[in-house]
Amino acid sequence: MVKSVCTTLEIEIPNNVEISIDGMKVSVSGPLGKLEKDFSHARGITIRKEDRKIVLESYYAKKKQLAVLGSVRSHIKNMIIGVTQSYKYVMKIVYAHFPISVKFIPETREVLIENFLGEKSPRKTWVLPGVNVKIEKDDIILTGIDVEAVGQSAANIRQATKIKGKDPRVFQDGIYVYRKYAGEKLLWKIL
Repeated sequence: MVKSVCTTLEIEIPNNVEISIDGMKVSVSGPLGKLEKDFSHARGITIRKEDRKIVLESYYAKKKQLAVLGSVRSHIKNMIIGVTQSYKYVMKIVYAHFPISVKFIPETREVLIENFLGEKSPRKTWVLPGVNVKIEKDDIILTGIDVEAVGQSAANIRQATKIKGKDPRVFQDGIYVYRKYAGEKLLWKIL
């Protein structure tokens, strides 16, 4: 495979979004808030702003650098979507015999999962800062502008209800993500 001299990727900046670049630190601010991310780990890539575009460049890029270039572009696009529309993950509380009750404590950002498989002590997990939690009947709704924080918070809740030592086809109790939204647009769903 012949290496190209310069590989360039561009990202259009929407009108209601402001982006500032300081070396490899990208700061995106929009109507819903501000996000910052440091891409100094991405070696061999330059990030610059031209008019209403972000330009990502890499010279004599190998396969790994091309993959990193695409990843950096995706991260910046996700930041733009986050500050303009926000992200929403909807989780379903599933139980067969023992009704699970979930409580969110905003002061400590702690989620308590009580009566899981009839256990006496509650299971605890945490939600990352910047993520809002709303509990409605058998749904937990996580919203925020940072897709990584929302996704990690959902993963923390899912992991807290993981059943070990039993057949997962039989014991399906737990809390699972079943819908993902970017603003009002449905990105992914189960059911």
